[in-house]
Amino acid sequence: MKTDIEIAQQATLKPIQEIAENLQLNEEDWEPHGHSKAKLSDQLIDKLKDKPNGKVILVTSINPTPAGEGKSTVTVGLGQALNKIGKKSVIALREPSLGPVMGMKGGAAGGGYSQVLPMEDINLHFTGDLHAITSANNALSAMIDNHIHRGNELNIDPRRIDWKRVMDMNDRALRQTVVGLGGPKRGVPREDGFNITVASEIMAILCLTTSLDDLKLRISKIVIGYTYEDIPITVKDLQVEGALTLLLKDAIKPNLVQTIENTPAIIHGGPFANIAHGCNSIMATKTAAKLGDYVVTEAGFGADLGAEKFFNIKSRVGEFDTDAVVIVATVRALKMHGGVMKDNLKEENLDALNAGMENLKKHIETIESFGLPFVVALNKFPTDTLAETDLIQTWCESRDIDTALTDVWENGGAGGTHLAEQVIAKTEENNNKEFNHLYKLEETLESKMRKIAQKVYGADDIELTPKAKEQVTFYTEKGWGDLPICMAKTQYSLSDNPTLTGRPTGFTITIREVKPSIGAGFMIVLTGDVMTMPGLPAKPAALNMNVTKEGKVVGLF
Repeated sequence: MKTDIEIAQQATLKPIQEIAENLQLNEEDWEPHGHSKAKLSDQLIDKLKDKPNGKVILVTSINPTPAGEGKSTVTVGLGQALNKIGKKSVIALREPSLGPVMGMKGGAAGGGYSQVLPMEDINLHFTGDLHAITSANNALSAMIDNHIHRGNELNIDPRRIDWKRVMDMNDRALRQTVVGLGGPKRGVPREDGFNITVASEIMAILCLTTSLDDLKLRISKIVIGYTYEDIPITVKDLQVEGALTLLLKDAIKPNLVQTIENTPAIIHGGPFANIAHGCNSIMATKTAAKLGDYVVTEAGFGADLGAEKFFNIKSRVGEFDTDAVVIVATVRALKMHGGVMKDNLKEENLDALNAGMENLKKHIETIESFGLPFVVALNKFPTDTLAETDLIQTWCESRDIDTALTDVWENGGAGGTHLAEQVIAKTEENNNKEFNHLYKLEETLESKMRKIAQKVYGADDIELTPKAKEQVTFYTEKGWGDLPICMAKTQYSLSDNPTLTGRPTGFTITIREVKPSIGAGFMIVLTGDVMTMPGLPAKPAALNMNVTKEGKVVGLF
């Protein structure tokens, strides 16, 4: 069986100019980045504003497991399948982070015969967007420390600087650091730390902005810390919003590539869904909606994380509708949620599979609570038995839930045509559906946290630490209580305990800390032990990677 990279390297790509021309783009609408990548103009949305929007299809999943679910693969496969049955579709995805690529999760370009290409570039440096975000973030850190070193005119309390440096790699050693050591010429000593780039507020801002002017405005609102009198200090106070926007003037432009089957794909922005809002940029999704009749996009991890944030943050800010949802599940993952260890997944186990269906059931209930039509996509693996796939399909049929067995990894778009037909039918149903936000923005911060925990996770309640209680009171007094919530939680469980798989009950979500992300326009809520700077596993995926003397990449999945 060929690996993903072997399949990708044998694919025949069309010149990116041809992909752009098929989307009826003119030369001023895009600029080439080599032969197979392009940057789309950030003015394109405004140019196409009078054109009707295509249908937006969100792909989400059950809680991920080490067995893999293939959400990105299904997203790409569905986009290809829609084209195969004569529909004009555009795929909208996030950019991968080097941390998971070099770590354990892998890339985010799909797999098998449902990949976006060139996958080597996409999974590594791509067009440099994440590097630009890293540079802008760290430039702000340098400006903060320089301001304090040069006399601290703004009276910033070095003990209350919330802004952290970032890098696009899993590096646990940098979670807590001290900067400014070495005497008066080296700066003012203070505690600092690093987040991974995808958790940067600048990443969130890039993905939620709608124009270059909006980007600058949002950056100016970033709160970096507080004075000794508890007055918030913003980027505008430091007068560097222009410089930071300058560093992002190209990164704001969505990236155009193609799939193995030459379906156009727009890849832009890469926030994680466990520690950030987990969706690609609003500009990418809205541009795709103007260029295609159907937009297939995804939100990170399970519906408890990415989909919840897609509905309550992204589509709220972007002011666009979601027409249908696809919930991806696999036999393998459901068996793990039913108690099977990874080493035993090849063995048929109907009892464990039946038990694991409770996890799928909860995610179905979550999507139903938003009032949206959906299809369950059963992503097929070679080890699945007929009895196992029949069990899932029978379970769904008995509950009047539409399901489609997909095989897009092996067969590309042809393996997803049944899913595509069902999704089209669901988008037509949506005319009679009424979308429901989970909470109203004017509710208290604690009320919004509780609704997410109880209605989406299935928790009994939430419990705020003394630190979190103080922060909620303080931020509400500052006038930030009406912002949406971006919950940071483990992806492996509906609870905040990653070991509680399936559908746990009788648990409480611990709210450890609350952080304002004023430029992005939400409050970050840290639960359990979730970290905003991940660590590498014992045997990182990087150990398998190499490049030949001819420059050919090997071992990248």
